[in-house]
Amino acid sequence: MPPPRTRGTALRHRLAELRGPDVPAKALDARALAALAANPGCKRRAILDGAGVNKAVLADALGSPSAFGQSQFAFMRGNAFEARVKADGGAELLRLVHEKLDPGAEPPTRARVPDLSAIGPEGRAARTALALREAGEAAAWTLLDHPMLALDVAGSPAFLEPDAVVVHPDGRWTVVEIKSFPMLDGSADPAKVGAAARQSAVYVLALEEVAARLDPVPQVRHRVLLVCPKDFSNLPTASAVDVRKQRAVTGRQLARLTRIEDIADTLPEGTCFAPDRPAAELTAAVESVPAAYAPECLAACELAFHCRDHSRTSGAVTTLGRSLRAELGDLTTVDEVLSAAHGESGDPDDPAVAALRRAAELRAEALAHLPEGLESRQGVLDPRQEGAACR
Repeated sequence: MPPPRTRGTALRHRLAELRGPDVPAKALDARALAALAANPGCKRRAILDGAGVNKAVLADALGSPSAFGQSQFAFMRGNAFEARVKADGGAELLRLVHEKLDPGAEPPTRARVPDLSAIGPEGRAARTALALREAGEAAAWTLLDHPMLALDVAGSPAFLEPDAVVVHPDGRWTVVEIKSFPMLDGSADPAKVGAAARQSAVYVLALEEVAARLDPVPQVRHRVLLVCPKDFSNLPTASAVDVRKQRAVTGRQLARLTRIEDIADTLPEGTCFAPDRPAAELTAAVESVPAAYAPECLAACELAFHCRDHSRTSGAVTTLGRSLRAELGDLTTVDEVLSAAHGESGDPDDPAVAALRRAAELRAEALAHLPEGLESRQGVLDPRQEGAACR
């Protein structure tokens, strides 16, 4: 008799069925996890990422190819810069950590670089945890090159691979993030730095889970080291980035995620996201999972174009942005907004309805004072544009 299937084994089997029996799983990296945490209400992304579905391939199969991702040139440039930073056993990297984060410690003249190779992500995560414990006992500078960390995400493990983790002689741990965008005169693009901080915050959360299993519990520093090219050269420079805010927000958002098995239980029998399925069947499978589209998804999700088209078709006000959606309260579609603005529906005591009706009155008064013949040219003919004007 085969052994009884445990809850974890049953979930992995269910997710493999959703992905497709012959489709390899796509690992969930920290960048995708940060994007998922930024939109915790999107069950579609949660189940697709949890099942290891390649959303870029899925978007192509749906007829809405994604423009999201990193160019091959940028990828190669980033790898070349990272190799330079870590050359000679990470001597330059450790020098930057010592200079920017721990100048009072002994200079890292002899650093340990343990071998983290193992079979599979689970094996590498276990080997990383062992290396971190040994580094704390050694009380010396230790560089972990591409360690593997595990983080529970909505009841499913996600395996993450930071560029590096440095263990200080006093036992504290620091996340190192290496990026190929430049630092000009000591500062970099704030948007790119913010994205790197959110990504690093995910690694900090995963390290804290590892640290919590050790005795005594080592300190995971909330100041990470961001390493970038200096000016227009290929020479590395670095800056300490405080990620306490990003860590708190990401942790809170991840805790809000609906558990993946709960989402999977609501799907119709036979649902599968394999890209070789017929287009109609694949579209039905994707649409069976609720999405929470917002314009910010265009910069963070491969399925954004597909979700945007369906959001526009249904007239959802989230297409115009989360801030507007929050102001409209119970009015979730453009048709509902227009109906409320024209006095055809809605509670007059609702602040959102009252504001819409006042905006419609002001618009009508403005149009009434236009010269004859100009009104037809200035009037809003498309109802969706009219809804935006009533905003």
